[in-house]
Parts: sequence; C-alpha cells; structure tokens
Amino acid sequence: MPDLQPTQQFASDNYAGICPEAWSAMELANQGSATAYGEDEWTLRAADAFRTLFATDCDVYFAFNGTAANSLALAALCQSYHSVICSSSAHVETDECGAPEFFSNGSKLLVSQSPDGKLTPEAIRTLAVGRSDIHFPKPRVVTITQPTETGQVYSVAEIEAISATCRELGLKLHMDGARFAHACAALDCTPAEITWQAGVDVLCFGGTKNGMAVGEAVIFFDRALSEDFSYRCKQAGQLASKMRFLSAPWIGVLESGAWLNNARHANRCARRLADAVSSVEGLELIFPVEANAVFLATPEQVLDGLRTRGWRFYTFIGGGARFMFAWDADPDQVDRLATDVVELAKERESNLISA
Repeated sequence: MPDLQPTQQFASDNYAGICPEAWSAMELANQGSATAYGEDEWTLRAADAFRTLFATDCDVYFAFNGTAANSLALAALCQSYHSVICSSSAHVETDECGAPEFFSNGSKLLVSQSPDGKLTPEAIRTLAVGRSDIHFPKPRVVTITQPTETGQVYSVAEIEAISATCRELGLKLHMDGARFAHACAALDCTPAEITWQAGVDVLCFGGTKNGMAVGEAVIFFDRALSEDFSYRCKQAGQLASKMRFLSAPWIGVLESGAWLNNARHANRCARRLADAVSSVEGLELIFPVEANAVFLATPEQVLDGLRTRGWRFYTFIGGGARFMFAWDADPDQVDRLATDVVELAKERESNLISA
C-alpha cells in the first residue's frame, strides 16, 4: 500500500483553483478604479466576447453561481402558475434546494424519470400534454443539462429534436450548461451549434467548473425573454457592485481559448481513467464516459480500500464512485488513482478465489 496520501483529489471539479488566464484577467482588472454595477469596460468587453463566441447578438448577464443563474433564468421564463419539465436527476430538481420554485414564486418542476439523465421528445410530450385543465400548472419551459448529471452529452440532433418538440408545444428551451465547455469539447462543435442554432432560448454557461473562482453567464438568445432580467438579478443579490471581478475572468478564458482547452484536458483525463479500469474484472462503468466524469461501479470493499488510501469521491448518483476531472487534473495523479483502483479490484478477486 502506498505510504503517501494522494496530492490531488477528483471528487469534484469544484476542488480546482483558478486557471492562469482567469487569474491574469482579474489581476489586470484590479488596477485602478472602474465604474460599478456592470457599467465598466470589463463587463462590456466580456459580454461582447460571448457575442463573438456564439456568433449572434445575445443578451448576457453575470451571476455568482449556477443555482442563481438557473433559477433566475427559469423565473424569467415562467409565471408562478407555470411548470418546468426536467429530468429526475437534473440539478434544478436534486441540488438547488427549491431555488427555481422560490425565485419563480412557485413554478412547479415536472419531473421525468430518466436513468441516464437525458430528456427525450417523447418524455417531454408525455408531461406537457398529460393535463391541460385549469387545476394543473401549465407547462411553459423545458430545461436540459449539458452535459447531464451522469456525464453524458446531448448531440446536436438530440437538441434539435427536443427543440422541435418544444416549438410544437409552445414551450421555451433552457440549457443548464454548468459544464457547457466540456460538452463543446466532447462534440467538437461550435457553441452556436448546440445552442441557438439548435433552438435553445436561454443558456446558463458555467465558469466555476472550468477554471474560474466564481461566475456563471446567463445568455438570452431570444432577447425578448430577458426583459427586466437585470432587476431580477438585483433583487436576488446577484448584481455585483464590483462586477468587473465577475466578468473579467471570462475575458481571460474566452479570448485566450482557455475555456475550451481546459475542458478538453479535463475530458481527456476522464477518458484516461476509464481506459485504465474498464476492462478489469469486478469494475464497470455505470455510464458512458463522454465528458469529464467517470462513474465506476465496484464492490464496497474496493471503495473502502480507496478511502483508506486517501481518495475522496461521491456515490450519490448511480450508487458507484464518481470521479470528476478539472482543468488542472494531473495525469500522474489520474494514473495513481487508476493503479489503486485496479490493485484493489484484483486483490479482491484474488481473495475470492482463494477463499
């Protein structure tokens, strides 16, 4: 057994620090004074950087975190008597403490059971047309997570099919893109191709999980939907007085291309672990590895052994160990994790044979 504890953990991509490009931009923004509440040059430049990235004239707002971004975006699309269709494992359903309902003054989440975390046109239709009477909250929005909570990616064709269903049924389409960059890297497509060109109305683009300290961008491709959204941000405590420190890091990662390079590296590290363990007896990948997440089914004895060796991980999705890889994932530490997993699995198999 190794004598030293791991020097890097992969329980969450939130463990990572700030990437150099974001840090450098914050340092530049810290020189001198700047107009407050988003009227500064950094915020204007960051918004323009998004318009360039998506090749369209969109409205851009900055929030501190993903829960606020998702919840305020959905609230902008709904009245209190409306409902939002989502997957049973969607972050808005399982991990946002009722914030979408709170900020929308009660819009109900209609949940579709989905073992892989994906919504389908059929599932959306079932929930949307199931009831249309006055006693039931009227479906108004569909929200999809890209990549899903299980680490899988919606293809362009899948998003287009969902969008077509939404249009037919009079629904708006919101995308929770906490790891949006990782989806672009996995699909090797432009951001536009899996958002507005595929029919997405609003995107919450995550920066926290891709090299930034804090910060998410709420991007309205249908600009009519953003009316008074700045007031929602202010009311919810999301209007930063020193907004340049939320927006400047975006300039660093967008203009340098780090947003995509960071995601590609994280995705490669996930694949590195998956390739190392997937063929070992007693180990099984719970979900296909498409972005920066690996979900590994293994006997509890192996999980206990990993904990003893100092590894941290979560088991709240799928029942196995979840490993997440960030922009700063060290391939040597990924290999060390893989070695420990394989050693423990083989040790268990050996003990079973000799028993």
